[in-house]
Amino acid sequence: MRLPRMISVTLAGAAVLLPMAACSSEEPAPGQAPQAATVAPSDQPEESAPAHPFTGKPYDTLKPVLAVKIENTAAGKPQLGLKSADIVYVEQVEAGLTRLMAIFSSKLPAKVGPVRSARVSDLHIAPMFGKPAFSYSGAQTKMLPLIAEASLWDVGDTRNPGAYYREPGRFAPYNLFATTKQLLAKAPKASKAHDIGFTFGEAPAEGGVERKSYTVRWPAARFTFAWNEQRKLWMIWQDGKKDMAAEGGQLGAPTIVVQYTKTERSEFHDKNQSYTPLVHTTGKGSAIVLRDGKAFKARWERESEDTGTTFTTESGEPMNFAPGQVWVALASRKPVIP
Repeated sequence: MRLPRMISVTLAGAAVLLPMAACSSEEPAPGQAPQAATVAPSDQPEESAPAHPFTGKPYDTLKPVLAVKIENTAAGKPQLGLKSADIVYVEQVEAGLTRLMAIFSSKLPAKVGPVRSARVSDLHIAPMFGKPAFSYSGAQTKMLPLIAEASLWDVGDTRNPGAYYREPGRFAPYNLFATTKQLLAKAPKASKAHDIGFTFGEAPAEGGVERKSYTVRWPAARFTFAWNEQRKLWMIWQDGKKDMAAEGGQLGAPTIVVQYTKTERSEFHDKNQSYTPLVHTTGKGSAIVLRDGKAFKARWERESEDTGTTFTTESGEPMNFAPGQVWVALASRKPVIP
């Protein structure tokens, strides 16, 4: 069951003073100030601007969804474009490392990368967004039929080579970047942003515990989210280092969701016989939601792959996120060993 969206931006009429236009033919007498026109408070009911389903922020039109698979090791940093993402998923891959899948819709950076290869878990996340455009750089041969059948528009570097380029100053395979407009041009029927179960608004009145930081671990990666009261963001650290953006500054988000999932070995593995983890994002489970300097215990549920993921408090109320970018760390309480 879909939960109602919980945030609106109010545009209320107010009493204001506006100076009289100077073009009036009735000039004031010398030494007298011009008269001001008083606008009475509006009797019209308050209007609510719609909230974007991915960020909870006001929007004019809903735009197509672009998902991009992005490198997340030191060799590929700093990444470009992540600051503009609506949602960023952190997924475990081979060797206990992590890779990102960034979801863009309300904002579209000109370029994004480094773009890396797809994983089987991506194909299970994508249907939540309908049929998004999916940017990636190759995949295991056995996975190609699954990508062809998945609920996505394939705009990878094989299908759409003109959208990709090699970034000077970086070395392969960490130098492949993409031009986002060219990616979407090859997916004119990509699904537009729609309700994926997220709710935004005021934090729950109870249940939050003040936290200065929260650390999430995978077998070979570690993320720490540290609250910055001045910026109202959870600043992101990876493996003990600030996670910096190519555009400048440290990455951070007002909401971090640590979604604990079942993770197991898939049928796929790399050339070193390290198995690809399969992250199960359907079903039910526990979560920790970080917002406003507090950690909230929550529950998540996703009935099927073509439905969204809802988050509720322990008492069953909507677990609202703070408006803005959302990072979802798909973690496991018992991480699979590659």
